[in-house]
Amino acid sequence: MCLILLAWRAHPDYPLVVAANRDEFFVRPSAAAGFWPEAPEVLAGRDLEAGGTWLGIHREQRFAALTNYREGGRPLAAARSRGTLVADFLIGSDTPRAYLEKVATRSAEYNGFNLFVGDGESLGYFSNRGEARPRWLKPGIYGLSNHLLDTPWPKLASAKTAFAEALTTLPRQSVFFELLADQEVVADSHLPATGVSLAWERILSAIFVRSEHYGTRAATLIVRRRDGWTSFTERSFGVGAQAIGEVYESFQSSLISTGV
Repeated sequence: MCLILLAWRAHPDYPLVVAANRDEFFVRPSAAAGFWPEAPEVLAGRDLEAGGTWLGIHREQRFAALTNYREGGRPLAAARSRGTLVADFLIGSDTPRAYLEKVATRSAEYNGFNLFVGDGESLGYFSNRGEARPRWLKPGIYGLSNHLLDTPWPKLASAKTAFAEALTTLPRQSVFFELLADQEVVADSHLPATGVSLAWERILSAIFVRSEHYGTRAATLIVRRRDGWTSFTERSFGVGAQAIGEVYESFQSSLISTGV
């Protein structure tokens, strides 16, 4: 997952809205979002190589999502799979606070990552880079790419602006997918330096990433209403940004948000 836009209690009628793009090599096998047979309350895609996931929700309002932290140097060959950080929270019963405290104690066992975990009452963020301590997010709009939370990379800044505008159009969903489909490449003078080549910096600067072997493979929108009704839409893409599928699920949670 390389871009997550998140509104936490920033809208009076929709306490959680998430719009996200997952970028990955096309050869890495994965399954589209669905309810997991071994955990039928969990709705998420699946990385078929390592078994975890990049983003998912639980029928009772648990939510988790992850991005990798982009940095130069060789990754740890024996590192744990980062996708298990999302899966373990969704399947488990720990509170967000207890879970992030556990993750923090073993965060050195993973390559660089950013992690959101939440339920209907709280939303936390943790990265094993930077300060490497859990943060508890106040109501607001947040953006995450492959650096720390709200790092003002050009694509993240423009995506957050478009996301804030899209929130005003709810319950329409098309505007969110339009912003996630933006393939505009940032000018070289505004590119960040993250340890990859200039050619890759250009490719990765777009909100929707497109290249021969690597690109945006899924665009996901989660909208949770104040009454606990949640909708989950995922659009999948193949080589050449070809649309190859769509998943839509909606369900009612027994929990109702008490905050704005």
